Amino acid sequence: DTLKDPEQIDLIILTHGHADHASDAPAFAKKLGSKIAATYELCNIMLSEGVAQDQVLYMNKGGTIEWEGLKITLTDAKHSSSYDKADGPVYAGEACGVVIRDTANSIYHAGDTCLFSDMNLIRERYSPTLALLPIGDVFTMGPEDAALAAHFLGVKKAIPIHYGTFDALTGTAEDFSSACSSRGIEAIILEPGATFPLVG
Repeated sequence: DTLKDPEQIDLIILTHGHADHASDAPAFAKKLGSKIAATYELCNIMLSEGVAQDQVLYMNKGGTIEWEGLKITLTDAKHSSSYDKADGPVYAGEACGVVIRDTANSIYHAGDTCLFSDMNLIRERYSPTLALLPIGDVFTMGPEDAALAAHFLGVKKAIPIHYGTFDALTGTAEDFSSACSSRGIEAIILEPGATFPLVG
């Protein structure tokens, strides 16, 4: 609850336009002066919602920007993407994943996606050391596919995301942890508000 009204957000990276990912972004950006990095289409939607031009960082898949010592790269993801406007949903560009790197870390956030074999390319190109992977099933991959994704990515630690928030989502952290364990991968189960320390 203490994180629902943050005092500071420096950068918001949007993987796609769905309400559970992007609906609060314009309000936070306008209130806190946050930058928003997203696809071209989604950045334009942010502008239409009143975010200032100098607060949006246009990107697309395969592209990398540098921001405050970080390298931010959008990757492929397999999912739909729309943004809910007052008169109905609008196309919000393709869904993405994101790799965030500094001199010590390479973190892959898959966004919302199914399992796809090109996660092997993400491993080869960006060598992630930590992956955040959706496990909820129904709208994304489930726990077993997410554990295989972690294997494709070559990570030793993976954090499950996008589960337990809607009744429709059937994937559980316990199932993910079990599937990861059989592959020699540690599942890091975080409660809301918890933190996970990174190297450096």
